[in-house]
Amino acid sequence: MSAPNGVLNGADSVADHPAAGSPSTRGVGAPVRRKEDARLLEGRGRFIGDMRFPGQLEAAFYRSPIAHGRIRAIHIPDHLRGRAFTHADMAGPAGGGVKDILARTGLPGFRVSAQPALAAEKVRFAGEPVVMVLAESRAEAEDLVEEIEVVFEELPANHDILGAVAPGAALIHEDWPENVFLVSQAERNFEASRAMLDAAPVKVTRTVRTARQCMAPLEGKGCIALFERHVEQLTLWTSTQMPHIVRSGLAECLGLEERRIRVVAPDVGGGFGWKGLLQPEEVCCAWAALRLDRPVKWLEDRREHLIAAANCREHHYVMTAWADAQGRILGLDARAHVDAGAYSVYPFSACLEGAQVVSNLPGPYDIPAYRCTALSVCSNKPPIVPYRGVARTGVCTAIEFMVEAVARAAGLDPVEVRLRNLVRPEQMPFRSITGKDFDMGDYPESLRRAREMIGEAAVRARQKASEAKGETARETDARRIGLGYAVYCEQGAHGTSVYHGWGIPMVPGFEQCGARMTPDGTLEIRVGNQSHGQSMETTLAQIACEILGLDPERVNVVHGDTALTPYSTGTWGSRSAVMAGGAVASACEAMAERLKGIGAHLLQAPRDAVRIEAAQVVGPQGSVSFREIAHTFYRAPQNLPADADPGGLDLVAGYRPTVDTGTFSYASHAAVVAVTPATGEVEILDYVIVEDGGVLINPMVVDGQIYGGTAQGIGTALYEEMTYDANGQPLASTFADYLLPGAGEMPPVRIAHMQTPSPNTRFGQKGIGEGGAIAPPAAIGNAINDALAGLGVEVTTCPMTPRRLREALAGAGSAP
Repeated sequence: MSAPNGVLNGADSVADHPAAGSPSTRGVGAPVRRKEDARLLEGRGRFIGDMRFPGQLEAAFYRSPIAHGRIRAIHIPDHLRGRAFTHADMAGPAGGGVKDILARTGLPGFRVSAQPALAAEKVRFAGEPVVMVLAESRAEAEDLVEEIEVVFEELPANHDILGAVAPGAALIHEDWPENVFLVSQAERNFEASRAMLDAAPVKVTRTVRTARQCMAPLEGKGCIALFERHVEQLTLWTSTQMPHIVRSGLAECLGLEERRIRVVAPDVGGGFGWKGLLQPEEVCCAWAALRLDRPVKWLEDRREHLIAAANCREHHYVMTAWADAQGRILGLDARAHVDAGAYSVYPFSACLEGAQVVSNLPGPYDIPAYRCTALSVCSNKPPIVPYRGVARTGVCTAIEFMVEAVARAAGLDPVEVRLRNLVRPEQMPFRSITGKDFDMGDYPESLRRAREMIGEAAVRARQKASEAKGETARETDARRIGLGYAVYCEQGAHGTSVYHGWGIPMVPGFEQCGARMTPDGTLEIRVGNQSHGQSMETTLAQIACEILGLDPERVNVVHGDTALTPYSTGTWGSRSAVMAGGAVASACEAMAERLKGIGAHLLQAPRDAVRIEAAQVVGPQGSVSFREIAHTFYRAPQNLPADADPGGLDLVAGYRPTVDTGTFSYASHAAVVAVTPATGEVEILDYVIVEDGGVLINPMVVDGQIYGGTAQGIGTALYEEMTYDANGQPLASTFADYLLPGAGEMPPVRIAHMQTPSPNTRFGQKGIGEGGAIAPPAAIGNAINDALAGLGVEVTTCPMTPRRLREALAGAGSAP
């Protein structure tokens, strides 16, 4: 099988893997066009913003104008009584006693933060909802919000990740001894290796910082709640990645049995993790719908999203690495801070990012001695949310900057240093120093291929030419060329043991799929996870095609409705292709057995003499179509065999990988940049990715996932930053202040695939949905530092904006 751009899979070919599909089919391995596109591109999608119910009210929120303070009084005009609601209205006896959102974890030392749907007694970040106002339209509701007055006693705000844990910092949750949710730690062979580390010829220390970001999906968060009195059921239509988990959390807050709540996710315009949690606004709208017996809608606007919602990725690292003269890393010591914001989000909690820093910092490298401490810091900012590449974007940036620093200190080629430290294929399956069980792969080969594709020799020649030009002109006027690399591994589809070990109450187990053959021979599959851009309506249909031979167009994928689908923890953690894909395969295999039983009887052939082929049961003397079999079961049961399964052509089957510690996809990224020292501007000239996601269900879909993730990673590297002033006020409230990469900022990305099947999954596939977003900050940052190395500049803070580069050059004495 060939990968795009003419790069062969070579030693990693899937040809001998028994579960691998062929690109010539429409099943596993085929670049089938997305079934979703016809609906979405023609404007026939159904999003929350498109929906309206009779009698509907719309919600707007009075949001705290300060980052930290006590609520002394709330003044609501009399004419707004019954239209404006506070925490007292919701939580009091008359309001049904709505409970706070609690995201707990079983990890020792974790501090629980109670997040009220509307602020009670105290506000803890600018933008926190304090009062909900309902009106016939959103515009009217926003106007009425302006009539509300809230009196605050302002308190000192913790706007800085390190300042929040400094002595004397104001306590955000006053019953805590410090502003820390959890301290996560790991120590492996570090103390035992002290003498060796002290004698190491290479020792480097670096501070690395990544900025707080916003996720900015095309569709903001939104919901419509309505109480259907005829069935005594609350229905919440919401833009979510995890309908079943939202139902569980909502039931806890409202004190309802889950059977009385139905959660439906229509089309979802991007998630990235932001739509993978229970929102206070969802609780408010659901409560109002129950109280008023009218539909209540809230649709997040961009200003709300930027200042009050989806914040992520703010990390700070201080690291020391020791190495021998050949660049072999002997040990790594790190202290990290993760800004988790004011509250712990449901269901992941505030510990997920910090815990993953500790367990993922060594990345794909075989490091023999390791120590790391990570603090999940509480600050006066919106709660941190698991964003695409959870924690791994930060740790990849940190470890890759350290590898480059080791190479410079040792006077060695950074690629060769990586090759000496990467886990080797002969070590697979490999248990890392933090207990990660890498399945299969050839990490060094991916780096070698990336080096070849980027054309390093030609880049170095161009680099020398740019430096020579600088000798004849002002040094800072010449564009300087740089080349940078980064390698990462992504643990995806990790399951029960991993999440139970992290103490998270939302522990995934068996993923289930319902399969039903309709009387006309069409297949309906029902899954509990949710598609928000991953093309699951296509790829899951391809898996059904692989097992049953049905054209994907004759497979209907049902998802996003708790009333129709099996319980699932949802779509997150690069798990859907592995978990939902495995469940679909299991259900289709069970369906195949039932079809063969009826088909063999109709063909008057022994059961073991028939097979499934092209949506037919084929026997020695002929074949019978699925349509004929389905017609027989539903419409002519007198022709069924006596031992026909009474469950018929409707079933549920479950799946869990043979090893549930996850799959490990990986990639090597290489970037060529041009930096103009006089302005600090950076242009990405070339970008190469060599990726191994195991067997690709649909290579075209995988490429789309990688392209999209890379765009987000470029934003992390160069553009995106949520900044705050000393009072905790967000300084980016519109896209005029918060810069996103667009088409003009995207370089020509070239992708090649290596397909090393995972031995633990149904088809050998691995989770890859987050991968593209992980490595770009490290690769681009290393390229920038390579370009500026001759000027004595090294930048280790993202984003690497023109201002930061100019300041670094000025500090090194190289500014114009």
